[in-house]
Amino acid sequence: MVGSLACVGIGMTLGAHICPLAKSYIEQADVVFSGVSNGIVELWLQEMHSDVRSLQVYYSEGKSRHITYREMVDAMLSEVRAGKKVVGAFYGHPGVFAHAPHKSIELAKAEGFDAVMVPGISAEDCLIADLGIDPGKFGCQQFEASQFMFYKRRFDPSCYLVLWQIGLAGDKSMAKFATGAAHRQVLIELLTEQYPLDHEVILYEAAVLPIDTVRKQTLTLSELAEAEIFMHTTLVIPPSQKMQPNHEVQERLKQIEEEAEQELRKQRVASLE
Repeated sequence: MVGSLACVGIGMTLGAHICPLAKSYIEQADVVFSGVSNGIVELWLQEMHSDVRSLQVYYSEGKSRHITYREMVDAMLSEVRAGKKVVGAFYGHPGVFAHAPHKSIELAKAEGFDAVMVPGISAEDCLIADLGIDPGKFGCQQFEASQFMFYKRRFDPSCYLVLWQIGLAGDKSMAKFATGAAHRQVLIELLTEQYPLDHEVILYEAAVLPIDTVRKQTLTLSELAEAEIFMHTTLVIPPSQKMQPNHEVQERLKQIEEEAEQELRKQRVASLE
């Protein structure tokens, strides 16, 4: 018996977002590992399969998430190597802010096993729908909050800026479940290089259970440090400036269009001669 691995996304809202393909993988698996943050969601998975094993047990306060992720990967791969059809069922999209699915698939393929990823509705998809944002209107930049702070990233105040996991903003230990107001104050100071303190931002949290209320709290950037923030809270910063026209590029494109039109006229004249 040859083992295999499928990391599938079950979406954000319980039961509402799972696609038929992900559901089929879960039902036909030998063992299912669940990477979900809500116990009710795990109970729902257990209704689909008799052998669901939680990956949440590998998390603990003060323990590096590097170790946690490695243990998750080892747990799934050990069953694949034992010849079982293994499914990792992750909330949202299994490839978005999820190290274990990517690494598990990479290792499984390197060892010659079949391994696939099935996408799911992510927090980003819910954010776009819940906040009525069209990334195509002004553009959208996205960063993990700590990475945004640790590195010199270029960000454009004329588009949307989305910072994920601001509840952990500034944490280098990879062992905390939260940072505090002091860390967020550093983030605020970084953002004020481009945004005024009275600029309105949004704290967003997707609905996990059908009875949950979507959080879309508007506040000013200056109020962010003392706001109630959780691990799953996302910071959305709307544009503060208008897009600046690139006149040089627009002029070049205009010339290209004019030259193309001139050539077309020549061809039409030549066809009449």
